[in-house]
Amino acid sequence: MMTYEFDGKKYEKASAHQKKWGAKLIADLALKGNERVLDLGCGDGTLTLQIAELVPQGEVVGIDASQGMIEAALPKVRRNLCFRRLDINDIDFVEEFDLVFSNATLHWIKDHQRLLANVRKALRAGGRIRFNFAGDGNCSHFLRVIRETMTKDEFRDFFAQFVWPWYMSSVDEYNRLVQSSGLHNVRVWGENADQFFPNIEAMIQWVEEPSLVPFLAHVPDYAKDSFRTVVLTRMIEETKQEDGRCFETFRRINISAEK
Repeated sequence: MMTYEFDGKKYEKASAHQKKWGAKLIADLALKGNERVLDLGCGDGTLTLQIAELVPQGEVVGIDASQGMIEAALPKVRRNLCFRRLDINDIDFVEEFDLVFSNATLHWIKDHQRLLANVRKALRAGGRIRFNFAGDGNCSHFLRVIRETMTKDEFRDFFAQFVWPWYMSSVDEYNRLVQSSGLHNVRVWGENADQFFPNIEAMIQWVEEPSLVPFLAHVPDYAKDSFRTVVLTRMIEETKQEDGRCFETFRRINISAEK
C-alpha cells in the first residue's frame, strides 16, 4: 500500500485546524490517568503529548508512517510517551491498549475493514476507540481544483498510474462498517468543520503540506513548480473571500466504540 513522506516541521506550522479538532476530542476523552493509549497517525506528536500529560500513570505510543513526522515528534518524548515509525496498515498489537485514538489521519487508510479488525485486536477487554477523520464532502474546493489540474494536457500523462490517496466515507457507510466489526456501543456521526483560513498564506501552507504531497510524488522535478503554481493559483481563485480570508469545506466523521 502507498505511504507518503511528509515534512513534519512544515506540518507543525500548517495544521492549526487539525490540532483544534484533536484538542476537542481529547477534552472529551474523560481519561482516568492510568490508561495505555495508541495514537494512530501521530504526526508531529503535539496531540500525543497532550494525551500523555493526561495519563501520568499510563503510557502513550504514537505511530506514523512518515519519518519526517516522527523526527518532528521525537523531541516531545517523555517518560510515558514514545513514538514509532510504523504504518497503520501494519499494526499487529494484541490486547495492549485501553484506548486507540486517531485525529485527522484515517482518511489516508484505504482498507477500513482491516483497520477496524486490527484495532479491535489491539484493544484490551473494555477498551475503546475514538476517531475523527475526513468524510464525504471534505475539501470540495481542493478536490475540484486538483482533479481539474491533473487532467490538463501538460500534466495528464504523469497520473496514468495514479491511485487516489484518500477514503472519505459517508456517515451511513461508515456506521455499517463499524457495526459489522465486532465492536460495541458504536456511535458514528458527522460534523461540519468548515474552515476560514485567516489569509492566503495560511491556505497555501495547508495545501502544500500535506494536501499536495501525494500528487507531487507523481510529477517529475522539472514540472513540480508549474503544477504547484497552477493548483495554488486556482485555489486562491476558488477560496478567497472579500475580507481576504480563504474558505474550505471540512466535513468530519466521528467514531466512538468499545470492545
